[in-house]
Amino acid sequence: MPDRRQPDSSTDDNPFAAPPEGRPDQPWQPRGGGDGGRPTGEPGPGPEGPVRWDPTDPIQRHARYALLAGMWGFFFGLFDIPSVGLLLGALALYWGISGLRGRPGAPAEPGSDGTAARGGLAALGPAARPQRTAAISGLVTASLAILLALSSYAVQLAYKDFYVCREDALTQTAELQCNRLLPDNLLGRYLKVRT
Repeated sequence: MPDRRQPDSSTDDNPFAAPPEGRPDQPWQPRGGGDGGRPTGEPGPGPEGPVRWDPTDPIQRHARYALLAGMWGFFFGLFDIPSVGLLLGALALYWGISGLRGRPGAPAEPGSDGTAARGGLAALGPAARPQRTAAISGLVTASLAILLALSSYAVQLAYKDFYVCREDALTQTAELQCNRLLPDNLLGRYLKVRT
């Protein structure tokens, strides 16, 4: 049987393999969890690498809150609940802007090397792309939610007579008579009371 070569130690990643010839045994050391064999004391990827979700960072929280509040505000606007849509849209707008500005709410704590730890989306550079995307998406959905809520209020103001008539109607026949207060266009057909 031919003699197999011992694999090069720089390419061998097997922690259970025997040490190369002429090298003494070394005590086993645990690897870092899920970071490619980096020891646990070594720092993770730098500002160019991925950013993990840190719930203690107010900037990252604001970016996520902006996305969630904007989405829900948009849905409430679609389902004709403009007051909740307007509230959530305003909150999402505030959180999205504060998330994009990238100014931490509290002073940064010193890092392990004695220097001040950088915080906020602006300090993270390209690595903060997911949080920046969430904040921008929150701003877009917040704008749509506010637009839906304001257009709903504008329609109620423009056709106030119709809404008052419909609210005051005691019977379905009286409610159907309110349709004559609507214009004969697409919006009027949408708002019309149906039997």
